[in-house]
Amino acid sequence: MLKIGILGGGQLGRMLLQAAANYPVETFVLENDKECPAAHLCQTIKLAPYDRECLGSNSYDVHLGKWLATYREHILDAKKHNEIEYFEMPDEGFVLYPHIFYLGVTLEYTETHAHVPFLEGKSSTGRLGIDIHATAGKGDVGFCGHWTLEISVKQPVKVYHGMPIGQLIIFLLTVRLR
Repeated sequence: MLKIGILGGGQLGRMLLQAAANYPVETFVLENDKECPAAHLCQTIKLAPYDRECLGSNSYDVHLGKWLATYREHILDAKKHNEIEYFEMPDEGFVLYPHIFYLGVTLEYTETHAHVPFLEGKSSTGRLGIDIHATAGKGDVGFCGHWTLEISVKQPVKVYHGMPIGQLIIFLLTVRLR
């Protein structure tokens, strides 16, 4: 990916960052002032692969990765390490069944260095009876990686690698708690 460095985060730097958002480039700003006009546009969020078509008015659509996992035992023990089995979804899709807890992964790799990411289900997957997280819908500032999905379904449903599965909502962190 092409990397662009911008000297100064004033109004001109801000305009350059806004224009660069339409292209597959990484942008970096050399600026001392954390409150400069371009500060909130600096490269503190990374999404890969990035597709502008997935960007909504307040969220970014993320997609189901190729790998799923299930627990080997039907009864889980909270005091021990419960082993899982990984498998790759076939191109023709895979049917998820109720009463089986699946672990999945997003296709997208994300980094949020100055933001708090939230992962929520999409209404279209919710209408199919698919839940994508039981408890872990909020990420930490500095999280880098693919999101683990905690998938359960209300009825049998066929899913596909690459299908939209959730939406990422990112909030700017303005105060750090100590």
